[in-house]
Amino acid sequence: MKLLNEYKYKIPKIWFYEIKGVQDVVTEEEIKTAKKLSDLRSKVFLETRAYLRQSLSTLFDLDPIKIPLNAQPGEPPSLPPGMGNISLSHCKDAVLIVWHKEKIGIDIERTDRNFNHIKIAEKYFLYTNKSSYINKLTKTMILNQWCAVEAAIKWDHGKISKDIKHWEYFEKSKELIHQRRNIHLNYSIINFHKWTIALAYEEKNSLSPEMICCSKSF
Repeated sequence: MKLLNEYKYKIPKIWFYEIKGVQDVVTEEEIKTAKKLSDLRSKVFLETRAYLRQSLSTLFDLDPIKIPLNAQPGEPPSLPPGMGNISLSHCKDAVLIVWHKEKIGIDIERTDRNFNHIKIAEKYFLYTNKSSYINKLTKTMILNQWCAVEAAIKWDHGKISKDIKHWEYFEKSKELIHQRRNIHLNYSIINFHKWTIALAYEEKNSLSPEMICCSKSF
């Protein structure tokens, strides 16, 4: 696709939206799909697809409804070959979308999220000398790790339940390694107002995405 050879298409684009119940840019097929879901999942499905279409329409200068988006419930969204790669994440109050010409994964979490970080580390994560290391971890360290690992799982189009225990996280080198399948990725952490964002990618150099903020109130 000719567009992807231009400079502005070489760096990742990130769109941020606060959740507001927007469902005004969806297809008839997406509406039919939403009716098969629970009320909560239906609302999230329609809002995230609306934001996906709205975001990609600004990138490709196309009518949002005509974006050739494949985004079924519970599956990673995708575009046809030649149109790049997208990843989607949402938390209780925000939706995050990233587009890149290369494969990429993204995750977002509230920075003030309340959770038992020691139990999360013990249950899910791989460490060398785990028992002696784990008590040194702070909540921020575990939140960063969770975001990075989940971004890696999205890069791989995997499942948290199956894959989270196989990803090893290296804070200093900013690397992620899937120990069972020998996948090596790099990651970046972005602290954005009340949210923590992670990107996972194959590029050796740290990515500096263009942040496109929409529908924000801060």
